[in-house]
Amino acid sequence: MLRYGLAFVSVAAAMGLARIFLYFRLPQPFAAFALSAIAITFWYGGTVPGIVAAALASIVRYRWSEVAVASRALYDVAFVIFALLMAGVNRARGELEVKVAQRTAELTRANEDLSLEIAERKRAEERLRQSEAYLAEAQRLTHTGSGAWRVPEGDALYLSEEWYRIYGFDPKQGLSAWNDRLPRMHPEDRAKVAEAKDRAIREKSDYEVDHRILLPDGTVKYTHTVGHPVLNASRDVVQFVWTMMDVTERMRAEEKLRQSEAYLAEAQKLTHTGSWVWDVAKRRALHISEEWYRIYGFDPAEGMLTWEKREERIHPDDRTAQRQEIERAINEKSDYDLEYRVLLPGGTVRHLHSVGHPVLDATGNPVQFVGSSTDVTERRQAEEALRQAQADLARISRITMMGELTAALAHEVNQPIAAAVTDAHTCCRWLMRDPPDLAEAREAASRTIKDTTRAAEIISRVRGIFKKGTPERQSVDVNEVIREMVGLLRDEAARYSVSIQTGLDAGLPHVIGDRVQLQQVLMNLMLNSIDAMRDVEGSRELTINSQPGENEQLVVSVSDTGVGIPPQRAEQIFSAFFTTKPHGTGMGLRISRSIVESHGGRLWVGDNPPRGASFHLALPTRDGSHE
Repeated sequence: MLRYGLAFVSVAAAMGLARIFLYFRLPQPFAAFALSAIAITFWYGGTVPGIVAAALASIVRYRWSEVAVASRALYDVAFVIFALLMAGVNRARGELEVKVAQRTAELTRANEDLSLEIAERKRAEERLRQSEAYLAEAQRLTHTGSGAWRVPEGDALYLSEEWYRIYGFDPKQGLSAWNDRLPRMHPEDRAKVAEAKDRAIREKSDYEVDHRILLPDGTVKYTHTVGHPVLNASRDVVQFVWTMMDVTERMRAEEKLRQSEAYLAEAQKLTHTGSWVWDVAKRRALHISEEWYRIYGFDPAEGMLTWEKREERIHPDDRTAQRQEIERAINEKSDYDLEYRVLLPGGTVRHLHSVGHPVLDATGNPVQFVGSSTDVTERRQAEEALRQAQADLARISRITMMGELTAALAHEVNQPIAAAVTDAHTCCRWLMRDPPDLAEAREAASRTIKDTTRAAEIISRVRGIFKKGTPERQSVDVNEVIREMVGLLRDEAARYSVSIQTGLDAGLPHVIGDRVQLQQVLMNLMLNSIDAMRDVEGSRELTINSQPGENEQLVVSVSDTGVGIPPQRAEQIFSAFFTTKPHGTGMGLRISRSIVESHGGRLWVGDNPPRGASFHLALPTRDGSHE
């Protein structure tokens, strides 16, 4: 609607301008104004409004102008021709605008595509920079350099920054540093590197070589290089791309590992300890050390042994117990610790101590056991020799104590023998009467037999203490042993005016032990107490008590009123060769504690207020021996 309004407005404007010219008596240029109105309408309103404007201009021209009819017709033809021209121009303008719009759209799309391409190229360049930065950082972290060199010239085409660092060059030197690398290659490795490259060129294949770099300051670096050929269309090698890794730290770690393994192998050899790892499900070895092979008598060249071959070497008497202990550890997911014997083909028996620890999976089930097996044969032999030495030493100690009691024993044996002689003479006198008094003679003979038997018992007890033999564990009445020792040492105590008192619990259970060894302990404690009271003033009392203890034990106390023991020496007196006696050996209490501990008990000392010392020994009333 606006475009048609433009036709009316433009023609009206042309008529208005023509009237103004007429008012001022100027030439009437209505035709010029009308043509301008038509042109404006065609240009801004389009073809149809332009034709409307031409028609309006003709109508106005007829009504307003008084020129001749021929002139009016001429003007109409001019308006029509001008309208047609303007219609053509307008159509040409429209086509041009369409083409311009199309071209503009094409240019816009091209510009957008170019912008997208530029943005994508920038992103690609950024990604490339990031990738190069990541690669450089990765090379720095892994100590890996990369590059390329031309064939056959051998000059560098590209070198990464890490390559410069590995060789100790400044990256600012550029590719020229490639020509300076040979002097820094270790002299002993140059021929090897050249040979590897030449072979790769001939065979058109990869190459892989290890060599050392010798820096100016004397630092040696170990490197590992891998190269790959690049072929042209003729399948000729034109260049090599490569990576070089600085493996110095790895080589040092491997060297340390080799040294550690050598130290471990030597330590295992010195301690006769083999290590192992075995798979629970498949019952097969995953790792066995060389020392383990030696202990079991196998050759390491045989490789991993089967479970069955290992079990064949276990002593037949120990196989069942060993299997049961391993199965228990698997079921309970726990460690195991056991000793068993292996029987070698030559008949040699070795004692082993094995310790195993489970490796659990994510579900908590054991999948492997790692552990060690130690050859404790020499230790067992040493323990046996030690036990024998202790037994011999204990016997010597008993002999020493009995030597100290020689006078008392002679007096004690002499009493029944003298009484027997007197009774024999009396018997003879009763028999020589006339008539013989048989009843009195029989009574005298009975006393002779009794006194002789008592002397024989004393000698038998002394002989038992002197007797050499292996310890024999049996049920022992401790109260009876105490009474025997009191009877044996009563005369020795009387020599120093020492009175002996006993307080024995009649309801005590028996202990499992060696009777002679327990006699030795009590004799040693009682003699020490008597000796401690030899030079004291006042009462001299030796008291032996027995009573039940805690944890199924009984406790025997030997107390005196002697000089006592300083608190700082309460433990020291049990050390070997420590003595407070001028002529003591320092072994009595050490041997006594060893005997008590071998019976599963303990021996300690305390005060006996107001004066003296009190020795206590606790013994289990069941077999607590760990000997």
